[in-house]
Amino acid sequence: MQNNQYQPNVGKGKMQRFLKGVEWLGNLLPHPVMLFMWMCVLLLILSAVLSYFDVSVVDPRPEGAKGHSADGMIYVVNLLNGEGLARIVDNLVKNFTNFVPLGTVLVALLGVGIAERSGMISAGLRGLVINAPRKLVTLVVVFAGIMSNTAAELGYVVLIPLSAMIFHSLGRHPLAGLAAAFAGVSGGYSANLLLGTVDPLLSGISQEAARIISPDYVVGAEANWYFMFVSTFLISGLGYLITEKIVEPSLGKYNPNDADDPSVLDSKIEPLTAIEKKGLLWAGISMLIFSLLLAWTIVPESGVLRNPKTGGVAGSPFLHGIVVFIFVFFSVPGYVYGRITGSMKSSKDAIDAMSKAMSSLSMYIVLVFFAAQFVAFFNWTNLGSVTAVKGAEFLQHIGLTGPLLLVGFILVCAFINLMLGSASAQWAITAPIFVPMLMLTGYAPEMIQAAYRIGDSTTNIITPMMSYFGLIMAMAIRYKKDTGIGTLMAMMLPYSMIFLVGWSLLFYIWVFVFGLPVGPSAATFYTP
Repeated sequence: MQNNQYQPNVGKGKMQRFLKGVEWLGNLLPHPVMLFMWMCVLLLILSAVLSYFDVSVVDPRPEGAKGHSADGMIYVVNLLNGEGLARIVDNLVKNFTNFVPLGTVLVALLGVGIAERSGMISAGLRGLVINAPRKLVTLVVVFAGIMSNTAAELGYVVLIPLSAMIFHSLGRHPLAGLAAAFAGVSGGYSANLLLGTVDPLLSGISQEAARIISPDYVVGAEANWYFMFVSTFLISGLGYLITEKIVEPSLGKYNPNDADDPSVLDSKIEPLTAIEKKGLLWAGISMLIFSLLLAWTIVPESGVLRNPKTGGVAGSPFLHGIVVFIFVFFSVPGYVYGRITGSMKSSKDAIDAMSKAMSSLSMYIVLVFFAAQFVAFFNWTNLGSVTAVKGAEFLQHIGLTGPLLLVGFILVCAFINLMLGSASAQWAITAPIFVPMLMLTGYAPEMIQAAYRIGDSTTNIITPMMSYFGLIMAMAIRYKKDTGIGTLMAMMLPYSMIFLVGWSLLFYIWVFVFGLPVGPSAATFYTP
């Protein structure tokens, strides 16, 4: 009998050798916290060596601009002498507390924590997927995966196993459901109709990097919202087509005997209860009321949250304080849902939910401490400015400008992501190098960040370095016991490659053909 199941030749072929090589290289990397510690040490040593040889570049900023050096030159600063060590000791705590992404992510997650703990987000995702028409199940699964990113790990923990169960209940291959959800949750990580915790996180890092060149530059959390809003529909459509036309046909008919845990095949998908539906209804009403009140403050020309100097939305308190509205947008409906369903009986439950959300960030806070030191040291040494000027000169010398430059940048980010799966860790390391460099070639930080998010998202699903890759492996093995790392990576490879090409093409058309901004009041080009 012919076996139509998906059985890639693990270890054979150029692609499998490439994936095995990536896995091997990734395993050589230390934990991101240790990586930042070692990079800080190497940075200090490098600053001393380059300072000894008087490495410098011509300051590209206009004379008289803030931060422009007195003699028109930028020199590498030694941080291993007495003055440098005193500066490190004196500012160690300030580097941490003043790190822009820290506060914004904490505030946003307070609201998301209430919505998640009350059960509102889980119920919303469940209702969306379960009630989808049979022909649109795949599309809805991918879309729900993308939307789940507003609630951190909820998509990995709830939606992916739920999607596998739904596909199996429909007589389809459960791994196809798992793959579709995984593609949406992780491959479409940066796309969303809403602003989530990742937006202030990345924009804060971009802002710190941009200030190497322009000390007053501001990158708001909404910097990429337009582009990521539209990207949601692109990734949903591509994910649907890849699942239906490539992945599921390759998997063939599912054999229940392949299950490592037969009990998983008996799992039932519970429909929404009457009280959950009522909770979602009133949560939706509270969202609508809040949205209308917010619109009242920014849509009219006399809106109180408009820019008091210009009367416009650009540079307004609304955009500067967008993270506050993310907090309210999730916390109020979440609490309303909790009170109606009984999951939150008092304000104490909401406080407990916020506390729980904060406790889940313990590793992030540790990572941020060392990332903040690295970013600060990098700025103090002037290595960011020197690298940016030298890099920009090199790119201009070889004629690599325009769309080709940004495509190359996306591919570099996608490759780095194979070995450093944390979005914040990767951007904290690469932003101080690439943002100033690309700014000097004429591109704005907001547009550079949008390009980075494409590369960072699309290879999440094929790298074992992604923090939830092991969890996805465990889920897949429950349905198919001989699933290996190569099996899962090869199954997700079509999503990764097509997402990368399709998303990059959208970026090219959006920026270079139509000349559209990637977000509200976001610049596309930068002039020093």
